[in-house]
Amino acid sequence: MTKNPFILGILLFGATMLIFFVVYFFFSGINYFETSMIINAFALPVLYAGTAFWSVKTAWNKKRLNFKEAFQKSFVPMFVGGLLSVISIFTFLNFVDRDAKDLLNYQFVQTNKQKLEDTYQAEKSRLKTEKEILDLEVDYQKNLQSFNSEQVKGKDMLTFSHFSGYFAAILIFYLVLSLFFGAFLRSRSSANQ
Repeated sequence: MTKNPFILGILLFGATMLIFFVVYFFFSGINYFETSMIINAFALPVLYAGTAFWSVKTAWNKKRLNFKEAFQKSFVPMFVGGLLSVISIFTFLNFVDRDAKDLLNYQFVQTNKQKLEDTYQAEKSRLKTEKEILDLEVDYQKNLQSFNSEQVKGKDMLTFSHFSGYFAAILIFYLVLSLFFGAFLRSRSSANQ
């Protein structure tokens, strides 16, 4: 297996796209949005962290690394794989299968609307005084207006600006993880040994 961080990034991109298309082909139904969120929250961070760790650890086993080298071995595969994946997924959803994009947007709105309803019901059963219940009802009705068809029409969570924001958040994860690996998987200076 290659030790080149750029090649590892391309392999990570391939694995990410494989996961994306498995979810797309086998789970793009009633729970497409939820399944996508679970994969993005749990499977992909483990895959990216594992790849970054493996990249640093295999290089560290051959040669002791300083902080910069360990950071680079960790960050580059995640950055390359993540950037290529975000660009590819954006392109696919915006130019190849707009129906999948529409489904994700619809399920995003419905999920948030359901969470609002769940919160409202939980709070309503908890409140005791008439004034608290009335205030909750006013807030609920006000928030519910943001989900009416006129407000939701034209809303798109999969635009270039949103994808840029997602990637910025992902970069923070890459940065923190790479700082961690750089700090803990580097060699200590000979004065400290």
